Amino acid sequence: MAENQYVFDYPYHTALTRADFVAAPANAAALGWIERWPDWPAAALALYGPKGAGKTHLAQIWRARAEAGELPADALGNAALPGLLGESRAVLVDAADRAAEEPLLHLFNMVAERRGHLLIVAREPPGRWNLTLPDLRSRLRAMPAIGVAAPDEELIATLLVKLFADRRLPVSRDVVDFLSLRLERSFAAAQDAVSTLDRAAMAEHRPITIPLARRVLGLSDAGSPSPNPSD
Repeated sequence: MAENQYVFDYPYHTALTRADFVAAPANAAALGWIERWPDWPAAALALYGPKGAGKTHLAQIWRARAEAGELPADALGNAALPGLLGESRAVLVDAADRAAEEPLLHLFNMVAERRGHLLIVAREPPGRWNLTLPDLRSRLRAMPAIGVAAPDEELIATLLVKLFADRRLPVSRDVVDFLSLRLERSFAAAQDAVSTLDRAAMAEHRPITIPLARRVLGLSDAGSPSPNPSD
C-alpha cells in the first residue's frame, strides 16, 4: 500500500435486536431464559460464556424487553447507585465478574428492594468467581446461571453471513463456506476475521474472495477449525 494511502475505520451498524439474533442449539437455552422474563424463578440471572459468544446480543435483547438500566462493571464503584439507576427496576451489568464486590452486593439489595430484576453477564459462571464476601457469594450461587455453548460449524457460517451483512459487504457463499470450515470455532474468531477482511478489501480496493481470505488470514485449503478458546 502506498505511503499516502490510508484505511479508515468507518462506523457500521451492528444489529442487536431479537430479529437479528442468530438462534441455534448452542444458544437456545440462554435465549429461552431471556425470552422467559419476567417469569424467572429468581430476581436475578447470570449469563456466561466465552468472549464473542453472543452474550452482549442476548443481554441487549433482555434490556429492551425489560426497559432495563445498564451499568458497566467499573461504574459500580464510582458513584452512588440510586443516581446511576434512576427509577429503573431492571438492571443489566456487563463484565460483572470484574465488579467490586461491595457495590455489586449493594446492587443486589437495591434491586430486591425495588422488586426488580438483575441480569449479570460474565465470562465464567458465578460459582467459579473468587469472592470474599459471604453474602455476595450466597446470592450469586443461589441465582440461575445459564451458559452460551461454543458454536458449531453451521452457526459460525450463519454468523459470518450476519457479520458481513452488518458491514454491508457483498460476499459469496463459497467464501462463507471456506471460512466456516477453517476458522477457529468461536464467535470472536468470526468477528476478527470479518473485520480483518473488511480492512484488507478496503485497502486493496478489491472484493472479498477466497484468495484474499487465504492470504490475509493465513488459511490453507486443507485447514480445519482450531479448538475452541478456553477464555
